[in-house]
Amino acid sequence: MDSLLQLAADPAVWAALITLVVMEIVLGIDNLVFISILSNKLPLEQRQKARRIGISLALIMRIGLLFSIAWIVSLKTPIFDLGITGPVGEHGEPGFETAFSWRDLILIAGGLFLLWKATKEIHHTVDPAPTGDVLDTKNVVISNFSAAIVQILLLDLVFSVDSILTAVGMTEHVPVMVIAVVIAVLVMLLAADPLANFIHENPTVVMLALGFLLMIGSVLIADGFGVHVPKGYIYAAMAFSGLVEGLNMVARKSREKKAVAEETKH
Repeated sequence: MDSLLQLAADPAVWAALITLVVMEIVLGIDNLVFISILSNKLPLEQRQKARRIGISLALIMRIGLLFSIAWIVSLKTPIFDLGITGPVGEHGEPGFETAFSWRDLILIAGGLFLLWKATKEIHHTVDPAPTGDVLDTKNVVISNFSAAIVQILLLDLVFSVDSILTAVGMTEHVPVMVIAVVIAVLVMLLAADPLANFIHENPTVVMLALGFLLMIGSVLIADGFGVHVPKGYIYAAMAFSGLVEGLNMVARKSREKKAVAEETKH
């Protein structure tokens, strides 16, 4: 208790907490977009349940990993080296790493999964399956819900490892990390339904979000190979794309209102 009071009285700890909360929320955007897109594929009555379960699993994983910091840090230790000399960068550094740790393998696997899932969803969006076949609706619903939870669980693991390693690199105080993670996940919980509903109600946003997942998957794979793309560039690109799409939505609504007004006159 005394140590917690000492931490609370330290301005540097508060600064670290605020910075970490912001970082965790930003890192949680990727996780939230994936959960929103996947949950929207389920029947309406199961979507909120899937989002709640997915975000709860993310919280449980992150807190569990926080109390296994020694193991988490060990994930960055190389387990094998391909011994290949990669291309050399501008300042003489290797263009990519040939020594791989468990963290690298988890990021690469997660990135490949995201690329596969986003590509598959884009295909279904552009070329939807025919609806003429008669299927066992109940079995499809159960299968889809179970599959959605499993996929959310896998991506929660990838994003949780990345999130906790970021937290460990920013502060050494476990209570600060726990508070930051809990706040970030609560924000995700509050934003989950509005974001998912917004994506569902605006079909063009679905394609944009799937494009984000492709980009995030590529960045995870690059990070696994030691090519570190600054996250600021990624989120700046996402924000700019979102702004452009927002302007397109405003323009479409304006055209629709004008068309309705002209029809009313006639």
